[in-house]
Amino acid sequence: MAIDELDGRLLELLAREPRIGVLEASRRLGVARGTAQARLDKLRATGVIRGFGPEVDPAAIGFPVTAFATLEIKQGRGAEVRAHLASVPEVLELHTITGQGDMLCRLVARSNADLQRVIDEVVGFDGIVRAATAIVMENPVPYRTTPLVRHAAQPHPHPRPRPQAHLSPSDSPSSGPHRSPPPG
Repeated sequence: MAIDELDGRLLELLAREPRIGVLEASRRLGVARGTAQARLDKLRATGVIRGFGPEVDPAAIGFPVTAFATLEIKQGRGAEVRAHLASVPEVLELHTITGQGDMLCRLVARSNADLQRVIDEVVGFDGIVRAATAIVMENPVPYRTTPLVRHAAQPHPHPRPRPQAHLSPSDSPSSGPHRSPPPG
């Protein structure tokens, strides 16, 4: 679903102040209360807004270690593996993927030693063949959507220009090997 500038402003406001009421949101956005409510209802009905629950920091509740595990699963066992992983509280996310592996999980643990327990619980299921795990050292860009909302709400989003490498004249794509004109 495409969003427009008003949807974008409403989403940004809700991201900054998730407990704001519809009346106050309409006042700040300069639109009628009914307009704000209709936009909010549309954004919820189309799945743009998935919820209004609290955003919980796992580290703050005793799970400071985060890791990503790439799992290879036995053919035909995907549904069982998904059900197993959904039953493990430390599995925060699960994605089916292409490339190396079949699924990617985000895991949390109380410590590195506890992470081994979590991994053992994850891979202890018969449908999982192999796991490769990477421990997160730092999260310099936490999960965010506001920049994406701003970009999506632009009237005609254009692709961002890619930075050009600085080439010397001899490296320029337009310059090839120097050729002399054919003898005439």
